[in-house]
Amino acid sequence: MELLKDKILNDGIVLNENVLKVDSFINHQMDPFLMKEIGKEFARIFREENITKILTIESSGIAPAIMAGLELEVPVIFARKRQSLTLTNDLFSAEVYSYTKQETSKITVSNKYIGKGDNVLIIDDFLANGQAAIGLAELVKKANANVSGIGILIEKSFQPGADTIRAKGYRLESLARILSLQDKNVQFVEEVIQK
Repeated sequence: MELLKDKILNDGIVLNENVLKVDSFINHQMDPFLMKEIGKEFARIFREENITKILTIESSGIAPAIMAGLELEVPVIFARKRQSLTLTNDLFSAEVYSYTKQETSKITVSNKYIGKGDNVLIIDDFLANGQAAIGLAELVKKANANVSGIGILIEKSFQPGADTIRAKGYRLESLARILSLQDKNVQFVEEVIQK
């Protein structure tokens, strides 16, 4: 998706060879126009999958998931990383390791909102090692629902997440695939393929 790639190149900050900071337009301050276009793109990609629910993880996945839900006209659910006083019973849960935060979280979703017969689209902001997406897929499986696809805004293709997810048989669609962050430069996968 060229709009997202342009934003990454113009406003993203490469902190080191593994970390890309996108907090000015995705995960602290959000660009509503960009989120709207991302939602449209995920809807276009997954429209034929008969999606009934979208599942994401708090908090950076919520905005693009909402916009995709608006386009597909389906509810959006987000897995919580922290225990809520109002969300205590009848939960599906999974353990997820965050590469960025270097910590493991227990994510939860109420069984009231996802169940047998649902075709679930998982959306997340980054894909590095794939733990968040795999944890979300585990929640879907516990609900006896179907993972219809996994949509990622930014895939770090130099890390093992994409291969791990595809090896599990899931359809993975990433809007921007980064080959390298070496020397504080963003190099997209497509750039190498086109040369």
